[in-house]
Parts: sequence; C-alpha cells; structure tokens
Amino acid sequence: MEQRGRENEMQGVFRHELKYMIRYPQYLEMKSRLAAVMQRDEHAGAEGRYLIRSIYFDNDSDRALREKVDGIPVREKFRIRYYNDDLSYILLEKKVKDHGLCRKVDAEITKKECARILAGKTDWMGRHPVRLVRELYGKMCCRMLRPRVMVSYMREPYVYRAGNVRITFDSDIRTSLFCRNFLESEPPAVSVLDGGQDMILEIKYDAFLPEVIWDAVRTEGMRQQAFSKYAACRRYG
Repeated sequence: MEQRGRENEMQGVFRHELKYMIRYPQYLEMKSRLAAVMQRDEHAGAEGRYLIRSIYFDNDSDRALREKVDGIPVREKFRIRYYNDDLSYILLEKKVKDHGLCRKVDAEITKKECARILAGKTDWMGRHPVRLVRELYGKMCCRMLRPRVMVSYMREPYVYRAGNVRITFDSDIRTSLFCRNFLESEPPAVSVLDGGQDMILEIKYDAFLPEVIWDAVRTEGMRQQAFSKYAACRRYG
C-alpha cells in the first residue's frame, strides 16, 4: 500500500508487469520457494494478505474496456481504491499502460469526496487542490467517465529490493455493478474466476528481474497472459 499524504500525487516510473493465471498447487510450490528469498510486504499483516476493493471508471461506450480487449498499446484507466475496509485511507489512482510498461499516479481523497463522486456530484472536483482529482473531473466531463464496476480481491504480496521487485498472488476476485455500495463494509459481490482455486500471479519490477526470483516462481505449465481484473469483472455487466 502507498505512503499516506492527501496531496501526495506520485508520478510513478514505468515498470514491467507480467501476469500469469495459476492453480492452487502452483501457488503452494512458488510460495515455499519465495519465502526463502523474498520478504513479506510490511502492510500484509499477520495473515500475510490484505483486501483490496476498487471502483473502475469507464464511459457508456466502454472505451477503457475496448482499448484493453483490442490491445491498444497506450491507454489509461482511473479507479478509486481502499484496503482492508479502512475508509480513512482512500486513493484515487490513474494507471497508464505504454507498450507493455506500466506506471501509476495516485492521490488520497476523503470518504466524503468518494461518496460525492459515486453519487455523481462532481462540480467541486474542478476546483480541487490535487491535480489528479481535477484531471478525473475533466475526463468525466469530456469523455463521460463514470463509475462502472466494483472489483475486490485478496492480495498476498512479497518484495525484493534488488530490481524493486514485487510479486503478488491475487485470489477470490469478486465483482458488483452496484457502485454506490462501495463504501459498505461487505457490499454484495459475485465470484469472477471460473476455477475456485485459480489465482493471478503478478510480477512487477523496474529495469531487471533477478534470476533468483525468476527461478523461484517458474513452474511447469506457466503461461504469461494479459489478464485484466477489470475486463474479467465487466463480463457481468
């Protein structure tokens, strides 16, 4: 999770991002090897996992969804996110994809501001002191972006300093089209992945991926794929 700060707009550097669909036995195999070379993310808590819940934005023409499905090399998407049902720390994020590299810009917003955005009360956003909020407002006006779908999942993260490597296992991916329930502690949602024990492995790093890390995650039958939680959840509406 990110460093706090209401006006903390972080202009992220571009990073590599690899994704794999894996089965539970593969996860157990990787986890045992990763424990020997990587550290648990400090935000993961005693169980080593945390909940992520997000609202993704798109327009009535499904521009963000179509760009993802069509493989447009340069694209962006906006989302609002919080962790472990902690509504005291809510992030507005913009994720940019540029020919296989990713970067993220984020800024903290309040629960009240989030509720107003979800309710369609957005005039105040154009005067907001945080640039990212003003940018979202502009694109809500000119591109007609709106909250479209809620995505939640459990994340188990590991970190490795050399190469700034971050490996995550995402499971129990769930969705709901009722975006106004986003600020409830247990909003109604349905499971997305067809296989009950399927998980998403994500590998993120800066300039290079250390060989010791690749050796730890490599298993038979692994196949890289462009999995999108947003696109998977939009199958339901």
